[in-house]
Amino acid sequence: MTTRDAVRVRAQGEVDEEALGYLRSKVDAAFERLGLPPAEGTLTVVRAAAQHVRRPWSATARLQVADAVVVVHAEEATAHELADRLEDRVRARAEEALHRADAARRSAAPPPWRGGPAGPDRDTTSGM
Repeated sequence: MTTRDAVRVRAQGEVDEEALGYLRSKVDAAFERLGLPPAEGTLTVVRAAAQHVRRPWSATARLQVADAVVVVHAEEATAHELADRLEDRVRARAEEALHRADAARRSAAPPPWRGGPAGPDRDTTSGM
């Protein structure tokens, strides 16, 4: 299963199929480049109807990647700029989340009663 199959895409406003396809391909590319398992979640793309809005395109992605939840928001002037920004942010946030989880697993030492090192303030020679 690819990320493309597991991420539901919702559109609000006048969002054409070409723009949705490009956004899907960029999100999929972010995960392929990292070599991560496919993500599951929702990508919501909104195009504002008001003409005076400076950045009418916005997207919010809420994705489950392994044990981490990645939430990304981006706003841009065009659909292609939005897709490019979204790809960069999804990749960065997924890397951060997985790095945090990996670092937390590696940094946890077992407590002394499970064979871990005694704390620096413990005196193991006094017998008390």
